[in-house]
Amino acid sequence: MKIIVGLGNPTREYEGTRHNVGFSVIYALSDEYDINVDTKKHKALIGKGVIGGEKVILAMPMTYMNLSGESVRELKDYYKCDNEDIIVIYDDISLDVGRLRLRKKGSAGGHNGIKSIISHLGTEEFPRIKIGIGEKPKKMDLADYVLGRFSKEEQTIIRESAASAAKAVYCILTDGMDAAMNKFN
Repeated sequence: MKIIVGLGNPTREYEGTRHNVGFSVIYALSDEYDINVDTKKHKALIGKGVIGGEKVILAMPMTYMNLSGESVRELKDYYKCDNEDIIVIYDDISLDVGRLRLRKKGSAGGHNGIKSIISHLGTEEFPRIKIGIGEKPKKMDLADYVLGRFSKEEQTIIRESAASAAKAVYCILTDGMDAAMNKFN
C-alpha cells in the first residue's frame, strides 16, 4: 500500500492558492482513477483505491500546512507502512511555475509543511513530488505570496503540471522512483 499525500490548506479561502497545488494533484488523481476523497480520518480527507495495480490512500491533510506532519504520522501508523511508501506532493518556490521535481529524500528547504512531516516522521527520507510555483517577488511577504492565487496564464500551466504530477505518481507506482525521476525531472 502507498499513501499519496497532497499538501495544502483546508477551507474555501485557500482554494486555488499557490500553497494548495498538492491538493490539485490529489483532485486530478481522484478524477482519473475514480477515487472519492471524502472520508474524514487521520486529520485528513482520504480516499482508498487502486492505481496501476497498487492499493493507495489519497490524502489531503486538514491540519493546515504547518501541521501536515500530524496527519502524515497518523496515516503511517494506522496503515503500518514504511516512509518509502509515502509520496508527498507540494509547492516549491525555487522552481519555475509548473516545473516538476521528484526526489527520494531531502531537506525541508524552508517549506513548513515538509518541516512538520520531517519532524513527525523523524527522517528526511520519503519520496516527494515538488511543483514549482515560481519565485516570490522581492518585496513581497512569503506568506502573502504562497497564499496568493495564480495568474490566468499560470492557472493553465498549473492544471497541466497537476496532470503531469498525477502521471508521475502512476509511474512511481508502476515503474519505481528512479524511472519516474528519469522521466519527469
